[in-house]
Amino acid sequence: DVVETTLALDNFRRACDSGRGAVFLSVARGKVSEGINFDRHYGRAVIMFGVPFQYTLSHILRARLEYLQTNYQIREQDFLNFDALRQASQCVGRVIRSKIDYGLMIFADSRYNRHDKRTKLPGWIQNFLGDGQLNLSTDTAIAQVKHFLRVMAQPVDQNKLKEVLLSLEEVEAMNPPTQMIEAP
Repeated sequence: DVVETTLALDNFRRACDSGRGAVFLSVARGKVSEGINFDRHYGRAVIMFGVPFQYTLSHILRARLEYLQTNYQIREQDFLNFDALRQASQCVGRVIRSKIDYGLMIFADSRYNRHDKRTKLPGWIQNFLGDGQLNLSTDTAIAQVKHFLRVMAQPVDQNKLKEVLLSLEEVEAMNPPTQMIEAP
């Protein structure tokens, strides 16, 4: 229900703004898994339990899979894996919405340890999935989370930030406008 979801989101944001913090639970492929940003202090962690595969007995999905197999030789399992990992990426991506935002993405399912699953995640996520971040015990994971949040919660030095971010003029200089050539 839209009213219920809106009320829950408003209560969540109020709790975060008051400094108490809050936990917001949602379902992959649900109302808040896409389209709603949890930037800044509204989202510092997303925990993905399981791999969000589609319901495979759906007649619409069965027709789509048959079409992909017939016309493009895309195997059913390849499409389902790709789609599930795209959906997982969408969900965890809600937590980081700008260059200066930070957050934790926890893939709490051993299937994400498999090479064939990890390689289907976007490169910006794969860059942070080294061997030191895979298959962790609960104690090790909690220690890494505490360290990460403690380091990242430090105030941002605006002068140092200006050293690493490009100004609008620098970006425009990198991409000069193309000139239109009129046909004779």
